[in-house]
Amino acid sequence: MRKEKRLSDSVADDILTMITIEKRFRPGDKLPNENELSQALEISRTTLREAIRILATNGILEIQRGRGTFVSKTLDTTQAKTLEPLAAAKMTAKDLYEMRLIFEPEAAYLATLRASELERKRIVSLGKQVEAKILSGADRTNVEQAFHKSIAKATHNEFMNQLMPVIYKAIDKGVILSESNPQVAQSTLTDHRTIMEFLEAGNAEGARSAMKIHILHAIQQLGLLDG
Repeated sequence: MRKEKRLSDSVADDILTMITIEKRFRPGDKLPNENELSQALEISRTTLREAIRILATNGILEIQRGRGTFVSKTLDTTQAKTLEPLAAAKMTAKDLYEMRLIFEPEAAYLATLRASELERKRIVSLGKQVEAKILSGADRTNVEQAFHKSIAKATHNEFMNQLMPVIYKAIDKGVILSESNPQVAQSTLTDHRTIMEFLEAGNAEGARSAMKIHILHAIQQLGLLDG
């Protein structure tokens, strides 16, 4: 029972992130139906219902009988995450990628050691979605953010999760800059596969190194090196 409660809390946080950081749903928007959302999050409908109840209790969602679940019209999304102002600050892409280089390799290391089977499957699933977006030439910003967040969540370190708005900002800038350099997308494709292979194999040192190489590739190819 306690394990299910922890999973519900984690899913509630994922939905809150979709609202406050990814901006997938705005105040007043209706959420997808239960089947669609549970499949997208790769969780049971029971877990989803509990997560929705948690968010409804906190005034983030409104459950309207016979109509569905809506984001509260009165929700102030700017106040939902304490590090949101930091993410919105006018930091350069170089600064942001240096932050990624400091934190994300260690996140990959810890996630490999600590991820539950469900978390591991979610990381791999999102990684494959990133691949599909790249191969089809579609915008990968949201799904790449979700991929990196799934790794951070699997560390089970709350501070790592709180850093995600900064990571999102870096990814957003990186995707925009990569539009003029197709090599970045190709490297992302290869690097993500390597990260997932090490993670699935339980090789924490390998995952750490692969993530470091991934970010260093981006820094080099996006022209963010010193000098």
